[in-house]
Amino acid sequence: MSGDAHPGDMNELRRRTLYFSVGVAGIMLAFAVAYDYGMWAYEGSRISFLHAVQIVVETFTTTGYGSDAPWTSPQMNVLVIVMDLTGTLLIFLALPVVFFPLLEDVLTTTAPEVAEDVSDHVVIATHSPRASALVSELDSQGVDYVVVEPDDDRADDLFQDGYDVINADPDSVAGLEAARLPRARALVADVSDRMDVSIVLTAREVADDVRVVSVLEHPERASYHRLAGSDAVLSPRSLLGESLARKVLADLTTDLGEAIEVGEDFDVAEVPVPRGSDLVGRTIAEAGLRERAGINVVGAWFAGEFVSPPSPDAVIEPGTVLLVTGRPESIESLAAPIRSEAHRSGRREAVVVGHGEVGRAVTDRLAEAGLPYTVVDREDRPAVDVVGDGTDPAVLQEAGVESAGSVVLALPDDTETEFATLVIRDLSDDVEVIARAEDPESVTKTYRAGADYVLSLATVTGRITASAVLDGGSVLSPDTQVQVIKTQAPGLAGRTLGEAQVRSRTGCTVVAVERNGQVFTDVGPRFRVETGDEVVVAGTDEGTNRFVELLGPG
Repeated sequence: MSGDAHPGDMNELRRRTLYFSVGVAGIMLAFAVAYDYGMWAYEGSRISFLHAVQIVVETFTTTGYGSDAPWTSPQMNVLVIVMDLTGTLLIFLALPVVFFPLLEDVLTTTAPEVAEDVSDHVVIATHSPRASALVSELDSQGVDYVVVEPDDDRADDLFQDGYDVINADPDSVAGLEAARLPRARALVADVSDRMDVSIVLTAREVADDVRVVSVLEHPERASYHRLAGSDAVLSPRSLLGESLARKVLADLTTDLGEAIEVGEDFDVAEVPVPRGSDLVGRTIAEAGLRERAGINVVGAWFAGEFVSPPSPDAVIEPGTVLLVTGRPESIESLAAPIRSEAHRSGRREAVVVGHGEVGRAVTDRLAEAGLPYTVVDREDRPAVDVVGDGTDPAVLQEAGVESAGSVVLALPDDTETEFATLVIRDLSDDVEVIARAEDPESVTKTYRAGADYVLSLATVTGRITASAVLDGGSVLSPDTQVQVIKTQAPGLAGRTLGEAQVRSRTGCTVVAVERNGQVFTDVGPRFRVETGDEVVVAGTDEGTNRFVELLGPG
């Protein structure tokens, strides 16, 4: 935060400006008196004092002298020279002392120190990529939030980026009171394991009845957080590992019934298309999923980019993830052949690179499923099969990457993950590469390096935290990379979906409409939405936010 942003600094600037203005006025008044006297004594001209003031102002501002120039006496010429020099000097002094600080204060937007009058919101301590993912989830649900950020510069940057943020200490009573915690629905503590405990204890002092969620780095510390007063203790790294393992096993994840109660016979699921599937190389139209299985493809991830709806001419590549809707048995009829095709070659063994918390969660899940695996890690641990650098081609060859069915990159460093992906792709074109990413911005780069599926820790944390805060509201599971929400849409009432241009305006797809307890799943462009209908919408976080903003409840 700039030095003039705090109230004390602003008071100092005001005092400085006042002193400077009084000083300039005094100097100008003294010159006016001298000029008035000099014109009478040395020029023999009687002028009014107001005229003398005018001449001084014109001199200081370099706008001219009117009819008084030239002067015949040397005394008056010397006086005017001194006035010229003094005026110029004061102008140069005024720029850094007054005008530049004032201009900087006008142009600089600083974060407030107290939240506006808000209630039923979520207090987030503090900001991080994981917090950004949580904010996206809350925005899509229309839930207010306040980020409590103690770092001055970061708070200002967030405020200028449009976040609802205050510059305060989340570990202090004053900071949580400034965030209106007593009127909040929940507090999320996600700084560090030790700091989060302190924040939870402070929160219990400020508002004992507010739901508190803490996010752990190390699961073994969960008991301390519960003792401090956390209502929910989350371990996103373990869940990230389980999600990556499910992709290895080609399990279907997340039907709508788990997240939103819409109807028993309607599911939304992500279906990953692995190498070896007969869908690879076909366009969406050629795949004929609607005709073949009664399934609608409402979205797809192509190399990390979500498209909704995908073009009928879009080609399905290895690693494409289809977002489909339909009856559970129809989706299963599509997924079962894909799973069997993926393993038809017999290359079932997995290689897990990195055996930290995420890697251990992956291997635990694979062990439960009976899938053989080889573990690579820099440290010689009991469960590690190959000790070495996961980016070294020789180490990866020793681990059997060239003959494996899939490789899970559970490395904590995104740069290493990207490099390892390139090395693996150089060793094998066929192996399926499933990777974790710390930062959401690294997801696209990892796909470009050749990964088949990438899931970021920030996305997982945002999703599970939102579910905990919203008590299991309409948020998909962590490994589903799209948002599916159910909401009323007054902006659609009385219009067909085609007339409303939902897809072109929001980038979302309406996958179902609930009306008086009945669920309609065949909702094409001609389907007309009625007042009171609830629509089920699929899209990215940004797209669902835009849908709620443009067409949702006001």
